[in-house]
Amino acid sequence: MKFTDTELMICLAARSIEDSSTAFVGYGMPQIAAILAQRLYAPDLVQVYEYGAIGPDVATPFRRNMMADARNSRRSFAWTSMNWTLAYAAAGFIDFGVLGAAQLDPFGNVNSTVIGGTYERPKIRFTGSGGGNEVASLCWRTILLAEHEKRRFVPKLDFMTSPGYLDGSPDAREEAGLPRGTGPYRVITSLATYDFEPQSHRMRIIGVREGQTVDSIKDQMLFEPLVASRVETLAPPTADELRVLREEIDPDRVVIGRPE
Repeated sequence: MKFTDTELMICLAARSIEDSSTAFVGYGMPQIAAILAQRLYAPDLVQVYEYGAIGPDVATPFRRNMMADARNSRRSFAWTSMNWTLAYAAAGFIDFGVLGAAQLDPFGNVNSTVIGGTYERPKIRFTGSGGGNEVASLCWRTILLAEHEKRRFVPKLDFMTSPGYLDGSPDAREEAGLPRGTGPYRVITSLATYDFEPQSHRMRIIGVREGQTVDSIKDQMLFEPLVASRVETLAPPTADELRVLREEIDPDRVVIGRPE
């Protein structure tokens, strides 16, 4: 079956979220990945949203700008505030953070603020990071989603919005005041998946899309990633995943797009 790059990333992210866990979810792809995970793989997943909803059964189909409205908060067992949700993350109650990324460096640091130029006069200024910094700082494991484009994978960010492993040194996060044991867990792109090598904290290729090779992935990055001893071929979206995405969650294809 034909599928879009976005559908692939959403499915890979959904499979990465464990059942009976809590996940701090960003808007767009991360949100749809969390909904898909709860429908198919993690029925006891507790979704947490920055504006205060905890544990909603998000109403579908997905609609533009539905974040923070009643549809997004349906059947929440708590509807609190940003202060409370971030306090829960700081207290260690949130297992996963799921975020998008405009730029990534070798240590999983994220830029979702400005591209090019200066902060005052950038070439591109994004609408805002929301709670991206807090999610990446405080959740135990962060899953990062990014379309695989060479310009996104850079040796040095134009601006650091959300911390990964900072300079990669063993105690960099702790020395910056971040909780020990937290940090980036997976990077999921339209062509590959990555984890982070435990000693160096550098991005490491662990999976490639069918039709791609490790070398072809490296050619589409501006820094040299590490490579795991065993690199898997990523399974494409299943018929069941595509059915739920296209018929239940996003039939208008607001996020998932249309196959060419």
